[in-house]
Amino acid sequence: MTNAIDVFEDGKLLSYTYAQLMHYHGFGYPGGVAHAFKVMQLALPLLSPDNPPERREISVRTAFRGPGGRDAFEMVTRGLTEGRYTVDHGMEKPERGEILARYVFELIYRGKTVTVQLKEGHVREEFISVSRKPDRTPAEEERLVWLKQEMADRLLALPADQVYEVA
Repeated sequence: MTNAIDVFEDGKLLSYTYAQLMHYHGFGYPGGVAHAFKVMQLALPLLSPDNPPERREISVRTAFRGPGGRDAFEMVTRGLTEGRYTVDHGMEKPERGEILARYVFELIYRGKTVTVQLKEGHVREEFISVSRKPDRTPAEEERLVWLKQEMADRLLALPADQVYEVA
């Protein structure tokens, strides 16, 4: 699997690495950027197996609320700006538990839909509890920064199909 996300814009190839997505996003949510990167690595070839898809024809619907994921999808698809990126709380899968419930992504391209969800073991319970805690202490903020980067590093080291699965 390639270390880039390839899409076309008007038939011209655009290729995005994780590092490029991070330059667009900034440094706040590297784990969310990594999640979106892995989702696109898995889903886009399924949506358009013969060629990279046209970026402005891809729609994304997700239960994932993170700004890192949002920014990664925006850079690759321009979906947020053009109204093709939607956070839908109704997509949550509470039956999968607190950790996995929101990691659900539906990508649509030219009438074809692929839904992917996170496999178990890639998001630490500590990350969920610290990230959702109001009024974190400075030590907890520091730990959260570390947890975000550690998660991104783990995700990026794996092939997309070891992180996400077609639902």
